[in-house]
Amino acid sequence: MTQSPAPRPPMTLLIAAPRGFCAGVDRAIIIVERAIEKYGAPVYVRHEIVHNKFVVDSLKAKGAIFVEELDQVPDGVPVVFSAHGVPKAVPAKAEERGLDYLDATCPLVSKVHRQAERMVTAGRHILFIGHKGHPEVIGTFGQVPEGTMTLIETVEDAEALAPVDADNLAFLTQTTLSVDDTAAIVATLERRFPAIIAPKGEDICYATSNRQTAVKAIAARCDAVYVIGAPNSSNSLRLVEVAEREGTPARLIQRAEEIDFAWLEGVTTLGLTAGASAPEILVREVVDRIAERFAVTEEQVETAQENISFKLPRGLEVA
Repeated sequence: MTQSPAPRPPMTLLIAAPRGFCAGVDRAIIIVERAIEKYGAPVYVRHEIVHNKFVVDSLKAKGAIFVEELDQVPDGVPVVFSAHGVPKAVPAKAEERGLDYLDATCPLVSKVHRQAERMVTAGRHILFIGHKGHPEVIGTFGQVPEGTMTLIETVEDAEALAPVDADNLAFLTQTTLSVDDTAAIVATLERRFPAIIAPKGEDICYATSNRQTAVKAIAARCDAVYVIGAPNSSNSLRLVEVAEREGTPARLIQRAEEIDFAWLEGVTTLGLTAGASAPEILVREVVDRIAERFAVTEEQVETAQENISFKLPRGLEVA
């Protein structure tokens, strides 16, 4: 007599919303796709258009070639600048070489760039809260003359800072930071330097803060949380930290193949979210893989609705 297979153990998936693509990522991907349609392949892209291997590989298959620096781009072909923004010297060099370029910088990053320029013009020294080496930080520092901006990564940096002119400071932040960490750094700066000028409006973007709020909403109800995103994606790494701070074990995975079922032993409620550069297809892939081993019940937990979209550069709009 054949034994029937053992029943799959139950698993509740709490899926955070909002999750995945934000308006800036959507826009950047469409810019590359439209550029390929308009100019024909290949179209060169300086730096990963967004920090997600699946997205980058999909665009490579359509005719995009990704490079790290402009001098890797041959003459006479179009080049797209990534969503993270670039130093001013990059478009200047492209113009010097007569290259057609399309700037896919997220408009919310561009807003920070313009604020940096205005603050420096007003004679302020900028304290920039961000992560050293991140392309967005490099791009923002490249908007203003050298020496007019100082990077602050931690509360300890904020405590140790000894500025030349403490009464003439301003601060800005990277758009993809931890909301809570940034608030602690800002509080330290404002306590130490009461005259410091804050940015007009919040620099941390709506998508970053919405995704962090959504993870907080599910984490307390979960035994564990998986965040779908790339290891070089700042906003995805922050989602892992947010879950862990709520006391819930969390891990970052890029694809379903990275699911560690041994880690899920004893887990009956699993939280699931995706960073702002991870497409929904990867979320579904993870759900399907988990459903092979567990009897899955899905519950979406929505903390906000997003209806934001950004205009495309002139010439790429749909006719």
